[in-house]
Amino acid sequence: MPFGFNPRRKVRVILIEDSESIRIRLAEALSEIEHIEVIGYAETEAEAISLLRHIGWDVAVLDLQLKAGTGIGVLKSVKPDERPPRSSIIVFTNYAFPQYKDRCLQLGAQGFFDKSRELHKLRDCVRAVAARAPH
Repeated sequence: MPFGFNPRRKVRVILIEDSESIRIRLAEALSEIEHIEVIGYAETEAEAISLLRHIGWDVAVLDLQLKAGTGIGVLKSVKPDERPPRSSIIVFTNYAFPQYKDRCLQLGAQGFFDKSRELHKLRDCVRAVAARAPH
């Protein structure tokens, strides 16, 4: 058995979303994916930065508009080289404009999806991350 292999390990997901109803919907949708566990959430930029820097995580689902601050601010503050190895930040927003997508991808987001019509694509992206992760 390879060093560090844990057959029961789940992919740890953080939801960075200020709407409780959307967080609940996301948690329900993602929990249907095998090996996924939602381990926490943040509603503000400061909470998100603290969470991403201080706990182990594999995937963060990030909204662009937060109660205080923005998802862009989170991406700027938690640079790719400061993230856990093989982790992914996936943006899920109502502001799915090309200029935001380009900026988020430049800052290290691995996906960018429209809340109003791309929940299935977000799920597929998280499922792909889970498939790559050691379990």
